Amino acid sequence: MLKHNAGTKVGKGTYWNFSTGERIDITTEGVLPGGRDTVYYRLPATGIVALGPVIGLLYAAFLPFIGIAMLVKVVLQKVASAVTAPTQRAASFGWRPSESYLAGKKKGDAAKKDEGGESPGNKEG
Repeated sequence: MLKHNAGTKVGKGTYWNFSTGERIDITTEGVLPGGRDTVYYRLPATGIVALGPVIGLLYAAFLPFIGIAMLVKVVLQKVASAVTAPTQRAASFGWRPSESYLAGKKKGDAAKKDEGGESPGNKEG
């Protein structure tokens, strides 16, 4: 049996927890540590080393498909944003919760004076 749950009695061998990378060496019969949801696989160290190139080959084989999937996702996001943009503009009511005006929001003529413009009632001439 290759797969064992934590808390079960196992024989002599090397047990690997792939989710944490933990290795447990049992020299005689013993109980695997951890909670009931922890899974260990019984493999010798040479088995893990042999699996490295196989996993690398699978990664290299599926890498083009990952790139295609990412491209499709980006295109679909752009299309969805273009389709929903008119609706978002129509539904927007000007509320921007990320902005805060602790000193108050500048209104009308005061905002123009601070920007360097003239107020309508202050013409020189």
